[in-house]
Amino acid sequence: MNQLHTVCRHRGPLATATFLLSTATFLLSVIVGAIASAEERPNILFIFTDDQNYKTLSCYPESPDWVSTPNIDALAAQGIRFERTYFGAWCMPSRASFLTGRLQHGIQSMRMEGTYPRCVYDPQQCRFWPAELRKNGYHTAQIGKWHTGIDTGNGRDWDHQIVWNRPGQPENAGNYFYDQIVTFNGVDQQVDGYSTDNYTNWAVEYLQGENRDTSKPWYLWLCYGAIHGPTTPADRHEGALAGENAPLPADIFGPWPQKPKYLADIASWQRGADGQAYRRQKDYDASNFNTNTAGQSYDDWVQQSNECAMAIDEGVGRLMATLRETGQLDNTLIVFAADQGFALGEHGMNNKVAPYDAALASPMIIVHAEKIPQGKVCQHPVNAPDVVRLLADTAKIEIPWRTDGRDIRPLITAPETTDWNHPMLMTHTGRKYGSDTDTMPAQAALMEVGGIPWYVLLRSGKYKYIRHMVAGEIEEIYDLQEDPEELVNLALRDEHQTLLTSLRAMALAELRRTDAKFIDALPPTAAMVNEGASTLKP
Repeated sequence: MNQLHTVCRHRGPLATATFLLSTATFLLSVIVGAIASAEERPNILFIFTDDQNYKTLSCYPESPDWVSTPNIDALAAQGIRFERTYFGAWCMPSRASFLTGRLQHGIQSMRMEGTYPRCVYDPQQCRFWPAELRKNGYHTAQIGKWHTGIDTGNGRDWDHQIVWNRPGQPENAGNYFYDQIVTFNGVDQQVDGYSTDNYTNWAVEYLQGENRDTSKPWYLWLCYGAIHGPTTPADRHEGALAGENAPLPADIFGPWPQKPKYLADIASWQRGADGQAYRRQKDYDASNFNTNTAGQSYDDWVQQSNECAMAIDEGVGRLMATLRETGQLDNTLIVFAADQGFALGEHGMNNKVAPYDAALASPMIIVHAEKIPQGKVCQHPVNAPDVVRLLADTAKIEIPWRTDGRDIRPLITAPETTDWNHPMLMTHTGRKYGSDTDTMPAQAALMEVGGIPWYVLLRSGKYKYIRHMVAGEIEEIYDLQEDPEELVNLALRDEHQTLLTSLRAMALAELRRTDAKFIDALPPTAAMVNEGASTLKP
């Protein structure tokens, strides 16, 4: 202001008036530009479900014809549905990857300790990107299941939190659907009601303007606990699908000669006298809180899973109605996804973690009214760091640490493009993260999550490549266009050895790109041993 006064004092009246007018015009343009920039930054609603197989959504053609999720289908009609996405092998690493933008082996200081599922991290080493949204003018909120360290980041990463903190309340960690201890911005409270409905109610209130600064764009991460075990439908949906039949997966009873040995050890289904599939009597790790009722029929289990998903679909309908009623729909980017899948009999499994699409691949739909294509399907797979980078780009922020995501904006602009040649990597390193994965643990520790060993998974075009970190184990390649159920392992066929060598090298290159230190400790595969290359270095 003093400088402006000095300038004006040395000018004539006309020159001064002209100068002031031009200065005012400039300042006005700056203000208008700032307002426009703020308006261009959309709200972001990220709906995240738990253990949801893509076959429980009727917009996915693989679902039984009696499955009906009309509200989620409406999302798919308004945006882009991804055929397959790979976010993590189980609940905790998937969430950690979405909070950091790193693959599991790059998430530093995260570790599990004490009573399951207690876990901790150092927020200086393991920073979560919603904090960067806060620093750049967004109001951030997280509602629902929290499964990433006893520190939920309230006041650091999140302006508003209503969370069921599983790591912080191990004694309550099995209460996925009722009688939850919920933390309201740092204050614990026992709540009644069905969790899916509770989370939707709290999210609707937030969208309506409660508990937030309505002058700011917002980011809401809404994490449902459904349909994780003990898979419990809402009372209004229980029995709604009774009598419906699902086709049996081709290899539900095995054998699995083209797959690794561990599949036989975790097989969950047996043929009954009537020829139908029934759950085996097995000893299960109760800490996983899965539904594993011995003797339950396959049809009954598939019905139960889909009945549990019905409340999620209703919740999505309420959320979209609220955005529409409050005039926010056009300026809100919506992502619907799950942490990972859950096999419903495929390859004999009743679990997640394993590197097969039924157990691992997540559904995902992205909607942004009139700003991205509508009713399109993208065949190119993405991982969690890819989505984080997309959200950060959409919010116009820079994440101030190295992330592992690729720029997938070309897929959002042209989801059906065939001009995409960027391999996608995902790693599963059990309950180990960051530098704790630099060396290979003992065999037992390699298989501490569900009896499934550590592995590297690569998608390149239509091919999926799997390398388990077990010495002498077979590698796997599946052509997901010709063999979407992953029944034929091309890696075992002589005519595909060149493809095997190429995909193996591609996976190693991606491990190097993402700074995976364990690359120097990878044990030789069966093919390497057979070739007399047991000492072969990657």
